[in-house]
Amino acid sequence: MSLYGAVEAGGTKFLCAVGTGPDHLEAILRIPTTTPDETLARVIAFFRPFAGALKAIGIGSFGPLDLDPTSPTFGTIPTTPKPGWSGTNLLWPFQEAFGIPIGLTTDVQAAALGEGRWGAAQGLHTFVYLTVGTGIGGGAIVHGRMLHGVWHPEMGHIRIPHDWERDPFPGVCPFHGDCLEGLASGPAMAARWGQPPEALPPDHPAWELEAEYLALGLVNILCILTPQRILLGGGVAQHPGLLPRVRERMRALLNRYLPAPALEGDLETYVMPPALGERAGLLGALALAMEMAS
Repeated sequence: MSLYGAVEAGGTKFLCAVGTGPDHLEAILRIPTTTPDETLARVIAFFRPFAGALKAIGIGSFGPLDLDPTSPTFGTIPTTPKPGWSGTNLLWPFQEAFGIPIGLTTDVQAAALGEGRWGAAQGLHTFVYLTVGTGIGGGAIVHGRMLHGVWHPEMGHIRIPHDWERDPFPGVCPFHGDCLEGLASGPAMAARWGQPPEALPPDHPAWELEAEYLALGLVNILCILTPQRILLGGGVAQHPGLLPRVRERMRALLNRYLPAPALEGDLETYVMPPALGERAGLLGALALAMEMAS
């Protein structure tokens, strides 16, 4: 039987699996992220027993990533705060070891692929997956294809209005200060309020401000890409009561400007949580492998 390999490459762990879909994963292994040589060697060793049946491997990785096939550094992590990983090529060790198609994309783009194939975006051709947690990242599927231009999307670094009187917090992004990630990520909330988001009660003013910032970011993304649906994932986004606040604020900001039926009402079917949960990235890498083999 044909099998596909999946790798979700994170800053603290790599998740590896082989299978054909959510209901058929023959093996799953968690590998701590150490040095590139050690980590990638362990990942390749995981796949070796399946080499004869593997048709392709998909990798969804932390970034940034060089995904331009014409670039001399295609497949590498150009720069990252993860010690030792800057300049690491994630493609060639797998190509050299297995000689099969290897797909590479960002972890959040992979999550979008997974949701499109098996999750909350099934049947849609254009949608966005935004994750809000330690950072903010976004993946876009446009007419069934991952959106990549001169670089992959960096939705967490869009600039949004910042009311300095309401929120004098300068932001935590080391590059932009008060971009969306700088104002609304988990570390931004922790730095602003002196405690992590999960410790803040539902009636804390932090959540009204968080909903405001996320709504501003999502309205900008909506107006540019006009997706059929937006999926909002990540640990911060799962806080009880946040999503209804985001929807309500988005409706007010849009002010009925876009007459699409999907944007009428309370937006419950337009801005939704992902269906695959924590498995979205790994299953998305599996979906990427299946695309590479087709």
